[in-house]
Amino acid sequence: MQQDHTDDGHGDAHDDRHTVKVSKYLSKHLRHQPARIGLTLDEGGWVEIDALISAAAAHGFRFTREELDHVVATNDKRRFAVEGTRIRASQGHSIDVDLGLPPASPPPYLYHGTVSRHLEGIRAEGLRPMNRHDVHLSSDRATATRVGARRGRPVVLAVDAAAMHRDGHLFRVSANGVWLTQSVPPRYLRFPAPR
Repeated sequence: MQQDHTDDGHGDAHDDRHTVKVSKYLSKHLRHQPARIGLTLDEGGWVEIDALISAAAAHGFRFTREELDHVVATNDKRRFAVEGTRIRASQGHSIDVDLGLPPASPPPYLYHGTVSRHLEGIRAEGLRPMNRHDVHLSSDRATATRVGARRGRPVVLAVDAAAMHRDGHLFRVSANGVWLTQSVPPRYLRFPAPR
């Protein structure tokens, strides 16, 4: 169904808001709470798209396949992957899934965005996954800055990924370019990241 929004000039804003709502809904149910709407993800985190759309509608949240495809295609962080008739979140799960990502050799430095109120704990314990499976790291400072800015004034930390890798720490990279590792001990961190 195509809508004509030329009359009021507010169509794009409405569409953008709806796209954000669908994206947040997908994140919540593909990363954290699939059972809340009666979904069961397979071991790799995949679910049939038709089952997802039906489950969402049965729980009062309606969207079309075209809207889902739009969210997947336009999400700047590429949070979702579609393979045939299935969809999954690219990373960030708090539920048990195996994304099947092979080990990868990281660049010399990776970056983590945070805010100053977390620095004391990070200095003491390093980076931990908290409610996720892995610590999320960025390959560039700009992305880490955007991540940190979601919670306030960003502080960017550099991770000596080359040293971690040499010391036997495992890295993987998700389909959308997020670097994943189990934890980052404090000795591998630079506070804040050198320019």
